[in-house]
Amino acid sequence: MKRVITYGTFDLFHIGHLNLLERLRKLGDHLTVAVSTDEFNMRKEKICSMPFADRARIVSALRCVDAVIPEETWEQKVDDIRTHGIAIFGMGHDWSGRFDFLEEHCQVVYLPRTEGISTTSLKEQIGEKAINGGFRVKLAGSS
Repeated sequence: MKRVITYGTFDLFHIGHLNLLERLRKLGDHLTVAVSTDEFNMRKEKICSMPFADRARIVSALRCVDAVIPEETWEQKVDDIRTHGIAIFGMGHDWSGRFDFLEEHCQVVYLPRTEGISTTSLKEQIGEKAINGGFRVKLAGSS
C-alpha cells in the first residue's frame, strides 16, 4: 500500500483544498491529512475562523481522505512519516523546496494549487465586503 501525507490548516475549506487533496490521493492508496491544531496556529501567529475540531471533521468527511491526524509542531513530520509508513509527502507548489529535507525518508512532491483561490484571498474578500457593506443579512420576520 502506497501511503501519502499532507499538512495544512484547512480554514475556510474551499475548492482549492479539495482539488489538492483529490490529486494527492490519486498518488497512492491511502491519504493521511495532518490538520494544524489551534495551539500550533497560534504559535505561527495564524488566526483561524474555525476551531481545530471543526476543520478536522470537515477534512475527515471527504471521500479522498483516509485518516486525519493533528499537526502540533513543524518538527513532527519525520516521526509521522515513520509512524504511518508514508511513501509520499505532498504539498502545494507554494511550499516548493521547503520540505526537500524529507527526501531521505520518502518521496516529496509539490503539486500546483488551484488558480484564483486561497484562504488568504477569501479572508481579504470577506473583510472588504464587511467593511464596504457588501453583506446584506435578512433576519427571520424582518421585511
